[in-house]
Amino acid sequence: MTTTKVRVYEVARELGMDNRELMNRFAALGIPVRNHMSALEPAEVDRVKRALEKDKAQNTVEERIRPTVVRRRTAAAPEPVAAAPAPAPVITREAPRAENGHAAVAPVAPRPVAPTPPPAAPPVVEREREAAPPPPPAPVVAAPPPAVEREAAPQPPAPVVEAARPEAPPPPVAARPVAPAVTEEPKPAPAPVPAPAPVVAAPTPPPPAPVAAAPRPAPVAAPERPAPAPAAAAQASSGPALRPSQPPPASVRLAHSNLPPGVVARGNVTAPSAPPPSAATVSRIVSQHAQGPGGRTQWTPDGGQRRRVQVPGSTLGPPGRPMPGQRPGAKRRPMPGKKGMKTEITTPSAQKRIIRIEDNIALQQLAQKMSLKATDVLMKLIQMGMGGVNINSTLDSDTAKLLASEFGYEVENVAKSDDDMIAEARGAAGAQEDLEARAPIVTVMGHVDHGKTSLLDRIRKANVAAGEAGGITQHIGAYRVDTGKGPIVFLDTPGHEAFTAMRARGAQATDVVVLVVAADDGVMPQTREAINHARAAEVPIIVAVNKIDKPGARPDQIRQELSGLGLQPEDWGGDTLFVNVSALSGENVDVLLENIALQTEIMELQANPAAAAEGVVLEAYLDKGRGVVANVLVQNGTLNQGDLMLAGVALGRIRALTDDRGRRVKNAGPATPVEVLGLPDLPQAGDQFFVVADQKKAQELVDARKKAVAAKAKTTTAKGLEDLYAMMKAGEVQELNLVIKSDVAGSVEALVKALTELSTEKVKVNVIHTGVGGITENDVMLATASKAIIIGFNVRPAGQAAAVAKSEGVEIRQYSIIYEAVDEVKKAMTGLLAPVFKQKELGKADVRAVFNIPKAGTIAGCYVTEGTIKRNAKARLVRDSVQVWEGTIASLRRVKDDVREVTSGFECGVGLENFNDIHEGDVIECYELEQVAASL
Repeated sequence: MTTTKVRVYEVARELGMDNRELMNRFAALGIPVRNHMSALEPAEVDRVKRALEKDKAQNTVEERIRPTVVRRRTAAAPEPVAAAPAPAPVITREAPRAENGHAAVAPVAPRPVAPTPPPAAPPVVEREREAAPPPPPAPVVAAPPPAVEREAAPQPPAPVVEAARPEAPPPPVAARPVAPAVTEEPKPAPAPVPAPAPVVAAPTPPPPAPVAAAPRPAPVAAPERPAPAPAAAAQASSGPALRPSQPPPASVRLAHSNLPPGVVARGNVTAPSAPPPSAATVSRIVSQHAQGPGGRTQWTPDGGQRRRVQVPGSTLGPPGRPMPGQRPGAKRRPMPGKKGMKTEITTPSAQKRIIRIEDNIALQQLAQKMSLKATDVLMKLIQMGMGGVNINSTLDSDTAKLLASEFGYEVENVAKSDDDMIAEARGAAGAQEDLEARAPIVTVMGHVDHGKTSLLDRIRKANVAAGEAGGITQHIGAYRVDTGKGPIVFLDTPGHEAFTAMRARGAQATDVVVLVVAADDGVMPQTREAINHARAAEVPIIVAVNKIDKPGARPDQIRQELSGLGLQPEDWGGDTLFVNVSALSGENVDVLLENIALQTEIMELQANPAAAAEGVVLEAYLDKGRGVVANVLVQNGTLNQGDLMLAGVALGRIRALTDDRGRRVKNAGPATPVEVLGLPDLPQAGDQFFVVADQKKAQELVDARKKAVAAKAKTTTAKGLEDLYAMMKAGEVQELNLVIKSDVAGSVEALVKALTELSTEKVKVNVIHTGVGGITENDVMLATASKAIIIGFNVRPAGQAAAVAKSEGVEIRQYSIIYEAVDEVKKAMTGLLAPVFKQKELGKADVRAVFNIPKAGTIAGCYVTEGTIKRNAKARLVRDSVQVWEGTIASLRRVKDDVREVTSGFECGVGLENFNDIHEGDVIECYELEQVAASL
């Protein structure tokens, strides 16, 4: 049992009582309390609780229904029963119990009765109908009631508002004053029926013939007490008083003195201590209780008396008085048997457990859609093994699906694909029956300096190679050539290793690949790469063995090497065409064109000129006077001036078209390379382009693409910079920042790839900005802020950019050949490395004597056994093969002279800097640090 003291207000709050009421209860029990903050012992609290429980038990009303059935009810939670309204004063009585133990309750008819002398009052007899009818031979015996005077009611009865409950029983039928009336009432409901205040039985004549009269019970004398003046006046005004010679019989159940008003005690109890109320009061109480359950009564003044008006939705009983065990002013406790409904925990339907997203979703937003805390979802994601995330992290659709499945949800990606959005923007496609034959697209590939461009020059009868910087191709060139076998479109790709992406794009856009191999050089790395690109694109390969006119040409060896790579010549039983050509002399060039025509004729190449144009962007660059220029290859349909063109993240109308010879054209059919002007943004090389009809849908696609590119760049940059910063902070890596500008987008791509591949564990190449066009002042300012070097490829500084760079100390490097840029950047990276020093051994000397010289310290008499001992050189003192000191030789003497060095075979005196603990037998090793070039 606990011994903790509690305060009065805590006990009052626990019992639902007022503090002052509880203090009065303590005082009645003899427990001293001063105020509501007084501390109480647990025993005192238990004592009060027992007293309250005892009082509550005394307020319980019992009703005996059968000899073995007792109905108990408390005034705290009455169960009202519907009754009929009675507009007139009523007198009720209770008949003796029937044979089965039930008591017949006689409600009074609601009709008013004219005042008559008491002997001539018309009797009203009511009996109760049993739910289970009694045996037929057993009649119901009703005792003759005692004579009771009725009250005359000269004024009209008080108005009563009837309850709206439909389940109330029908009102009893009142008898006429001259004849008795019998009203049958159904058996009362199991719920207790609250009765009015103390009542008396009304005199009734003997019942009809079927009802037998019982002997009159002996009266019970009740002591007379003076009634209050208002009550006496009301009785005097309403009718004669009750005759003392006729007290109420003992069978009448009277209310106990401590019961609340409106409750009638049933059983053998003593007479009331006060005179019974008047008939008008009884009529009002009965009519109010006849309103049925489910209402609330309001007491209002009415002519010196109080009446109750039934309000739907309340319980019976006057609101001004608390229920037993309830403090004044407190809310009524819930009625027994009507507990509050528990909150139902609902589960979302299957339809609502599907979360629809577009490609990705933030973790916090996903948690909101699942009605979960973001921290709980984050913890689950970390438990699944995904680190480095927070509630603001963006999840892709696959991760969101796995995460949502852990909580019983399903994620559905409703984002439209690029193909769907492009189809919506383009509208109807051309009919398949409109197909026509088109020119073949041939891509020339091979190793650098094997003669690809020279071969195309011979075919085109032009001299493009002479204009290439360094004699190598660094752009994709597209040309349409009219031959004797029909028009052919040639794509010239770079052979340098940095232009892998360009070669891949050329292979994807072609119908046939012409692999050029120099007969005097053989198969090289880019030759193998070109073969792989062609196989990935699933296009046929024609091998052109070039430079056969050179003295060192070995065409048969070339065939043998290519056979090892899977290109078997036809004359060796394979399916690959080999042609020996010479770009310089033009030998067998016509044979090569004939083989190309035969190969493409078998393929039956077709296109629909009437359809909306589509194709691929070969190259794009920024021209100072014309703006964005895109070199495109039309693969299907016809491209017209004024069409709305979508290419990557660029959407605009075509302002001008230029063919491969620089001539302005109005349109370009299938398999035609042209230059396009009018795009607002720079597309990437290799992007597919389409002519669209719905500008709104096309703009939505462009916005989505830009958003995706920005998100990807943000994620990659943040991660790269975080890792780089961590390594730089630890001193593990140096960085070289670069700003790259080029004349075309493809060269920018190649430079970025080539330079970033130079990064090592020691030096990181960080490309902070790229662009197409000249070097501007903004580029210089960006390089100043990031301490970067500007790389210009085939471009020059524009305006005041060079002057600003000189004043800011920014270095601008300009190149026209890509491998020169790569070599220069590699040298710059080497310069960032810390100097590397290597120890160079000079000589050794054995300590044979130790001399302590004042003001000079300890001097070691040594004999030089190897090399040379130098003054101010680095030295180590080794004792028993363990190094005990390392520093500098402070002094070196030979006999009495200071010398700079002593060679082997001579004795000398050696003084060590700030060290005197020298022993005989020690070894002094002399060395020097030599700086060597750092390597990446």
